[in-house]
Amino acid sequence: MRTVVVGAGPIGLYSGIVLARAGHDVTIVDRDAGPGTAAGAWERKGVMQFMHPHYFRAFVGMVFKETAPDLWDAVVAAGGIPALPDGMPEFLVNLQCRRWVFERAIRNVAAVEPRLRLRRGHVERVEQHRGRVSGVVVDGHTVDADLVIDASGRNGKLADELRAPAEGGSCGFAYVSRMYKARPGVEPLPTNALPRGELHEGYQIILFPQDAGTLSALIIRRADDHELAVTRHVAAYEAAVATMPLLREWTDQERFAPITDVLVGGHLTNTYRGQLDENGVAALPGMYWVGDSMCTTNPAAGRGISLGLRQVAALVSMIAEDGADPASTSLRFHAWCEENIEPWFHDHVYWDATLLRRLAGEDIDVEARIPSDVICAAATDVEPSMMAAAGPYMAMMAPPSVLTPFEERTRELLRSGWRPPKPAGPSRDEVLDAMQAVSAAR
Repeated sequence: MRTVVVGAGPIGLYSGIVLARAGHDVTIVDRDAGPGTAAGAWERKGVMQFMHPHYFRAFVGMVFKETAPDLWDAVVAAGGIPALPDGMPEFLVNLQCRRWVFERAIRNVAAVEPRLRLRRGHVERVEQHRGRVSGVVVDGHTVDADLVIDASGRNGKLADELRAPAEGGSCGFAYVSRMYKARPGVEPLPTNALPRGELHEGYQIILFPQDAGTLSALIIRRADDHELAVTRHVAAYEAAVATMPLLREWTDQERFAPITDVLVGGHLTNTYRGQLDENGVAALPGMYWVGDSMCTTNPAAGRGISLGLRQVAALVSMIAEDGADPASTSLRFHAWCEENIEPWFHDHVYWDATLLRRLAGEDIDVEARIPSDVICAAATDVEPSMMAAAGPYMAMMAPPSVLTPFEERTRELLRSGWRPPKPAGPSRDEVLDAMQAVSAAR
């Protein structure tokens, strides 16, 4: 089949590679020209999260190894670090890697893949003939296609009018991050580390280990907390991280050199949108939406690429099975996503809503549904028997429902007075005071 994939991010590239290997003639279209041949960072256009921290869960490696093992090999050869935290079983190998290293490695595989062509351009619209997709218009020129896969990301609007409206909206958070590299002679973060997160009064922080001796430090705030938004400025950011024990050691510029400016992440959403129109009919047979074009979750949790790869692996199998019946594939894929992807969306909507209230100083509502992060905190802190469920959930190898049997036990712990541990660190107001002191001294 002639197939066009819209978007050359990780999900689009993976889609194109596995479809080409299944016998399709594939064209991947993206506005970005690619990284070129020069070494160094890649200024990816239109992808807000590109230079922000990433950490790839074990599920990413599992999909690659099962369907395209050379992709895993390419990412590791490019510098990605397989990371197995102490005490974890071998199948839970994560990946410490910057997004641009990860994406460049996959793109290099795509660039030499037979039956696959990378094309730079803007996809203006989808074309259809006799009730099914027939191609796309790229910069005024039609590219014929029997299948079109939209992997254009969270900002993509291709053929929006064909689908039922999305569920969800803003997740209520914004963040800033900065990337650092260990100076010569300085020990970087361990190569078997997990991201380290802490929830404080009024804000949250996460420290991300990466490849090549790099790390990223992230500060998350409520989107409506405009006072903490000044952390987007270098002096304010540096004053803030200097007050935070977790981040202070790893952002000390005597030991770690900043290699980016302070990067802003905003307009973050939890959204879900299926494959069908408002009448429950295949929106356009032969047209499929995958990755962030279908489901977005708060990117601080790093779920997007895992969910997208899982969707594509399922879709490619269905396309092969259904052959010339794309309407049937749309219905099957829609139903599969409702069962396997939509629960992650609902899980994060609830998680974020409860986390926002906790950032505002409210206690956990013991009588309401217990959010997933609190169940996992209980498993980690006081109830190791629950890790049999919490571990696979955190690795995204088991769905959110795997935690349901442990909700009542977590409620009992909360009623007894237990709360997720609060690490030492400044309050929101103390962070503001530190930033204001730096501002006043300038």
